[in-house]
This record gives sequence, structure tokens and C-alpha cells, in this order.
Amino acid sequence: MLDQHVLARFPKLAAELYQSLLTHPGHSARVIIDTDTANEIDDQYALAWALLSPDRVRLEGVTAVPFSFAHHKDDLIRSVAILKRGGPENPDEEKFMGGLAGWAQRMVDAGRDPNETLFTLPKEGAELSYQEILRVFEKCGVDHEGKVHRGSPGYLENLDAPLDTPAARFIIESVRRREDGPVYVLAMGALTNIASALLMAPDIIDNMVVVWTAGFPTYAPFSNEPSLNLVQDRLSSRLLFDCGVPQVYLPGYHVGAQLKISLPEMERFVKGHGAIGDYLHQLYTKNPLHEMFAITGAEAKTWVIWDIINVAWLLDPAYVSTFDTHSPILDTDLYWRQDSSRHPMVEAYDLNRDAIFEDFYSCLTKAP
Repeated sequence: MLDQHVLARFPKLAAELYQSLLTHPGHSARVIIDTDTANEIDDQYALAWALLSPDRVRLEGVTAVPFSFAHHKDDLIRSVAILKRGGPENPDEEKFMGGLAGWAQRMVDAGRDPNETLFTLPKEGAELSYQEILRVFEKCGVDHEGKVHRGSPGYLENLDAPLDTPAARFIIESVRRREDGPVYVLAMGALTNIASALLMAPDIIDNMVVVWTAGFPTYAPFSNEPSLNLVQDRLSSRLLFDCGVPQVYLPGYHVGAQLKISLPEMERFVKGHGAIGDYLHQLYTKNPLHEMFAITGAEAKTWVIWDIINVAWLLDPAYVSTFDTHSPILDTDLYWRQDSSRHPMVEAYDLNRDAIFEDFYSCLTKAP
């Protein structure tokens, strides 16, 4: 657990309040989307779905999240060097490569030098995300004025030093308008903006629910190191599970990972459906991560549209299957540690992939 002097700042919520806030809100919920929209292509789909569903989503605003793959650079360079000399020579090297092995092998096969791979830094990622959010609003024909807020230029480094940004301030101000009901923050990236808001105003935990997608199920015996949303800002990730804020946790691996879409589906159901449909099709066919990850033959591969799980959970409880559990401890090595005495949370364990995409495709037919 994190330092007790920090956690002591947060109020202890009654069981009845947790039950109320963790009950699915239906279509009347106030929503903030916290997103690293320029990271890849899934956030754009999620944001577009919400913007094209004004009868079901009361969107208060959108906050831009920093992102970066730069934390992989040194390990990728070493992994490529290991493969070039013939592969791992001992169990430690094999364990070190881990989830980078496929990426490193594709770099070797393509004759690519990992030193020449350009990695966006967090400050640049936050600004790119902000601009991409504006672009999605425009493509959906929705006015963005007063709705989009710049987020943190970096990650949380100290629990006593939250990053005071327009995004964090907006989250606080929205949640403190208590007469309008609780706010559901759909978190689709690193948690820096949300953690900063919580540290700046601990009292807001009694009127908000964080709906976050990342990592493995809390009952999985694996380190969450592979999860980009979780690993970029470890301190913020750990704070979320310790501070007591009501949370709906949507594991990416094995749950959100089912949300795959293929090029034929893009051609049939997305392309040609307004400016946003054409833009989403363009993103799919010119996916920036194909270049970074040295992916070839992309036309025959599917792509996971991870972050639409947040919007899917909000729109219909039948889309995402959940169970009641207790918030685990996320340790310093990013493994889950169970403790049934901790506060309650909701966690997803499955989803209805076809129903989710059918709803999304239906919304696209209304796009201007």
C-alpha cells in the first residue's frame, strides 16, 4: 500500500454509498472522458461513439492524457541485440525479453535499427492527444467549445506534488457540482489527470466513479508490466486502488482484448459513414503503431479497439459482464495482492463483442 499519511486525506465512504455509486447508472450519467487519443486508434472510436450518442451520454467534457512508449526503448534495443547474437543464452535473458520478444523479432526480420525508432515523449503525447480530441469532435460535427481540456505534460512523481492542470481542475469542478449527480470518468489511458485531481481534492471521491481499462484481471497471477495504461504512471495506478474512490475496473487483457475488428468490417461498416467514418477507416489502414511495431501484412490482421469497452459498459450493462469484488493492492512490481477487507469495486470478466460493434456501427449511420 501507499503511504498512510497520504491515504488518510481521503474520506472513508459508507457501504451504502459504494453500493449506490457502483450500481450501473443507466443513460442519465454525467460523463468525463479522460483519453490519450493520439496514442493509437482505439480512443478515437470510443470518443466518436460517445459523441454520436447524445441521447445516452451526458458528456461533460474530455481531458487529454499524456502517453509515451519511451519506457520501452532501452529494453527494446537490448532485446534486438540479444536476438541478433542468436537469442537468449540463459533464463534471465529470456525473462527479460518477455513481451518485447515479438516486437524485437519483427525489428530484426525487417532489418530495422531500434535506435532509429521515434518515441513520443509524454509532454508531446499530451498535446497530440488534445489536438486529436478536437479533430474527432470536428469529424463528428460536434462543437468542442468549452468541452476539451489540456492535461498533464508528464506523470505523477510524488503523491505530495499533484500536477495542477486544466484537466485536473475540470474534473474537480465537475464532480463538486453535486446537485447534478455523480460523475463517471471513463479513463482510457494513464491516470495522471485523475490521480492529480484526487490528490488536490480528496473529498471528491464521494461523488465520482472511475471506469478504467488496463492490465490483467485482478485474479490473474501476472505482473501488469505489459499494460501501457497502467505502467506509464505506476504511482497514479497504485493510488487508484488504494484511495477508496469507487471504481469499475475493465481488464484489457482477455476482456477488452476481445474487441477486435478486421479490415473487411472497416470497409463494410465504417468507411463512407460520414467524415468520422472515413477518418476512422483512414486511421485503421494507416495505423501509426504498425510502423512503430514493424508490423507487416496488416491487411490480413485484426486490430484491438480496446478502449470502446468503457463506452460499452456505460451504454448497456448487457454489453460488459461484471462481478462485485474488493479493490486489490497493486504492489511495486505491479502484481495484484488480494485483501477482502478493502473497499468494494466492480470488475469486468467478459463482454458481448458482437452486440458492442453492432451498436457502434448503428451510431455511425447517423454521422453527418
